[in-house]
Amino acid sequence: MASPANVMLAIQEKKPCSTVDLYHPLRQYVANHYSEREAESLEGDFQFLQQLRSEVENPPDGSPERRRDYLQSYFRALCLVESRFPISSDPSHINSVSFAWFDAFRPSRKAVQTSLHLEKAAVLFNLGAVQSQVAVAADRALATGIKVACSSFQAAAGTFAFLKDNVSVKAVIGPGGSAVDMSTECAGMLERLMLAQAQECFFEKVITDSKSPGLCSKIARQVGLYYEEAHKALAAPPLSTHFERTWISHVQLKAAQYHAEACYRYALELHDKENIPEEIARLKVGLSALADAKKSCKGVVAALLDTVSKLESKMNVSLERAVKENDRVYLMRVPASNSLSTLPAASLVKSTHIGEVLDASKDRLFASLVPDSSAKALSRYTEMVDDVIRTQAEKLQQGSEITRIKLKEMGLPDYILALEGSLTLPLDLKEDVEAVQVSGGPSGLEDVLQQLRDLRRVNQELIVQTEGLLQKEAADDAQFRFQFGSRWTRPQSSTLTKNLQDRLNKFAGNLKQAADTDARIEHALRAHSALMTVLNHYPVESVLPSIARPIMSLDGNEDAIVGALKQSLRQLETVGAQRASLEDMLKEMKRKILAYALLKDDILPKLMARTGSLEELFRNEISKYDHICEEIGKNMKAQEQLLLQIQAQNDEFTSVFNLEDYKVNRDRSYKKIAAAVEKYREIKENINEGLKFYITLQDAITNVKQQCSDFVMTRNIQCKEMIDDVQRKVSGFNFSGVVKADRYPLVGNPSQKKSIPKPTQPQVPHTFQPGHPYSTLYPYPPEQGSFPKPQ
Repeated sequence: MASPANVMLAIQEKKPCSTVDLYHPLRQYVANHYSEREAESLEGDFQFLQQLRSEVENPPDGSPERRRDYLQSYFRALCLVESRFPISSDPSHINSVSFAWFDAFRPSRKAVQTSLHLEKAAVLFNLGAVQSQVAVAADRALATGIKVACSSFQAAAGTFAFLKDNVSVKAVIGPGGSAVDMSTECAGMLERLMLAQAQECFFEKVITDSKSPGLCSKIARQVGLYYEEAHKALAAPPLSTHFERTWISHVQLKAAQYHAEACYRYALELHDKENIPEEIARLKVGLSALADAKKSCKGVVAALLDTVSKLESKMNVSLERAVKENDRVYLMRVPASNSLSTLPAASLVKSTHIGEVLDASKDRLFASLVPDSSAKALSRYTEMVDDVIRTQAEKLQQGSEITRIKLKEMGLPDYILALEGSLTLPLDLKEDVEAVQVSGGPSGLEDVLQQLRDLRRVNQELIVQTEGLLQKEAADDAQFRFQFGSRWTRPQSSTLTKNLQDRLNKFAGNLKQAADTDARIEHALRAHSALMTVLNHYPVESVLPSIARPIMSLDGNEDAIVGALKQSLRQLETVGAQRASLEDMLKEMKRKILAYALLKDDILPKLMARTGSLEELFRNEISKYDHICEEIGKNMKAQEQLLLQIQAQNDEFTSVFNLEDYKVNRDRSYKKIAAAVEKYREIKENINEGLKFYITLQDAITNVKQQCSDFVMTRNIQCKEMIDDVQRKVSGFNFSGVVKADRYPLVGNPSQKKSIPKPTQPQVPHTFQPGHPYSTLYPYPPEQGSFPKPQ
């Protein structure tokens, strides 16, 4: 555990006076006001609520951490009960549920009320008390212990702050006894006390880390200030007569201790700076504070008195040393205490916001139970808020549209951008230009054309190679026919290769027509290269014209006119940004309405507790949205005034600068760029069609070449057999008789024998037929159409 040198206070929890039965009264209420069936459907919720109350009365796990969880769950459940069940002192409501709690600081006293506000206040008080117990139980001798203690003290401070700001006022003092320990005065005092002890944890840490005396002094002074605030609350009614004297004495002595500690640390820094006179004065102030506190502080624990005595002893030693140095060396006058400046303080802690932890909006307890009248009233209120938001959103949208139209009519801010040489292309044209530049631009078309030439050359070489195969085979056949005469009986090559040769001739014709088309594309590229050059500029806006300043100026106020107009446009842009922020706020409000987040507005409990007319309640609640309506009205008024101002300034601007010539040149530039984009796309598309044609043609020629190779191989085999037969016949060794003519069938004859390979016809796509080119662009036979003529 932490050293007793730094004694800290933990708050004891309040004790319930008796067990409370929530199950039967609430179930009976649902059965009477809704139905028995509804009560049966909520059976589990009733039991769960009763279990939560039992865990608060007698925690199954006594550790502070588990008690903290029980209290948080029960508080959220009470928030849901409050919004659905009218538990109050009104006889017409559920008045059989009575809550009674003993006072935490005066256990002999108790408060009894038939109101959930007392129950909620007691639960919050105990939650803060448990957080303080977690903090005090932490081992501050360890770094992790100091961290736990500091965060828990801040959580306790946040809990007591929540009690003070949200529940204490509602937990009114009733005939069953007062609840001083849960009053706003007591909750505020406990918040400051918890912050003082959290700051004290930071002081312990900086001392352990040997930080500079100046920093230690600032932190210590803030500890003392927090204790002073707590002591001030304890010394005033109603707390002055409610708390024991030992409490007041403890807080008073702590305040003096840390005031003196701050003086001591500050004096150490002054000594290092050789400011001995002020060091003496600071030490005297601190010692005086300790002496005064010790006189009136009775009943404090011995450990705290021991800590104060040790501090007092260290300060006396420092004071004695400083006085001797001043008397012997410096001989300077010691300033009076009332002439000293206030010691600086630095707060390193704050009350933890616990609203999110206690938010019950996500809990499903009694979610299906909302009184019909309250549901209708809530729906009406929601419609009212929705109408406000919708109306204001429409105003903002109309304001944005008005601004857009007005500026477009005045040609702003384009004219200002053009004057500065910063005009941009219209969005659609800009996107077209960027697409052209990404694809390589006009400068890249020559490289693509070279690919076209290379593919055409490859196809031409393939045709030549294929024809060479057939010509060589025909020459060999003719030589043997001449050599053997009538004995060479196999068919001539020309009768067998007619189909293959016809195909090659068609390919050659198509290739020639495609070459003509390539030439026309190249001509078109050369003819329009000057037009398309504009697309090679980065950025292309650099070729746009700018507004020329007047050649002659009578008064030289052009810059002033432009500057005033630009300033107004910037102001209008700021108003537009504010309008966008207001639109976001309205959207968030709309989202909350759709998510039924109005329950967080505390409107449903108010509706359920209200009797009579709801108009006043609605007016008060809807007034929460007046501030955004006022902001929107101010925004619209500011925009209206700015637009009138800009209109007048723009009229003056147009009277000085020659805008008519500029607009003509600008529109001409736009058209030129658009025409360049269109011509680029046309040429690029034609080139792409050519590439696809040549690739397809290459596949077809390669197929035919393979068939020719197969045919030549077959003919070579036949030739060898024929030569062998003729030679045997000439030598008288013909065992098979006369060679039959049908042994050498025509290529493609269905009756040919399986032992001799048969050259097959090329499988060309049906669109690649003589007179029907494969591509829709390459080539067009004269009788079917003509190529696109270069422009």
